[in-house]
Amino acid sequence: MAKEKNNKKSILETLGESQVWKSIIRSGVPRTRRQRMHAVLGSVFLHLHPARLPKHAVKLGYTWCMGGLSFFLFVNLTITGILLMFYYRPTVEYAYTDIIDLTEQVPLGIMRELHRWAAHAMVLVVWLHMLRVFMTGSYKPPREFNWGVGVLLMTMTMFLSFTGYLLPWDQLAIWAVTVGSNMARAHPFIGHEGPGASLLAIGDINLVHIGSDVRFALIGGRFVGEATLLRFYVIHCIAVPFIMMIFMAVHFWRIRKDGGISGPL
Repeated sequence: MAKEKNNKKSILETLGESQVWKSIIRSGVPRTRRQRMHAVLGSVFLHLHPARLPKHAVKLGYTWCMGGLSFFLFVNLTITGILLMFYYRPTVEYAYTDIIDLTEQVPLGIMRELHRWAAHAMVLVVWLHMLRVFMTGSYKPPREFNWGVGVLLMTMTMFLSFTGYLLPWDQLAIWAVTVGSNMARAHPFIGHEGPGASLLAIGDINLVHIGSDVRFALIGGRFVGEATLLRFYVIHCIAVPFIMMIFMAVHFWRIRKDGGISGPL
């Protein structure tokens, strides 16, 4: 056993002294706390996380692992979503048939099911993560800013699920998005039927009307149609994931700067 351990150690040391390893991890294989700190600070990926963690931060009974699962599901959705983009065409003519082909004809068509179930799971896991943070008091100072970032990420997660709901372009998706987008008409100030919309007027010209309110901007017209499908496709595949990646980087960084995961009450 000791001989195997020495062999493993020598392999790690050899790897750490190689030029390839040093070009990636500039400090080599870290052996001391100081070296581990330098390795973390010198890496664009590792520096988002602390070099050391308190014992309670890795206890499943305290963290529920909901934050890590949320990130894992996001990565899963990103990978499967990119694979689905090779076969899906966001047009009224082809959208529904492409979804059927993804299920029945395309090799590894299970990617669509993995994407769909991961989307459902991510909504649930993000809510459970927010519940855990609230129950452990992790939203209190100095972590109130990161709590706000988390709320924004939760909102974007639900919006991501909503925009993806239309992409199969079946009757369930079309009418669900029609009902959901109609709710935007009653949004205060930016919905033409909402309270305060009449206040945003210049003389006799109402700035917020049926052709310029938030619903019109969301669906790209007055009715759910091909413009809506294309708009939801771009929002779902590019806009929201890009914004979420920025906020997740800030979220991870602030966890570290705020002293790591909060301790038990």
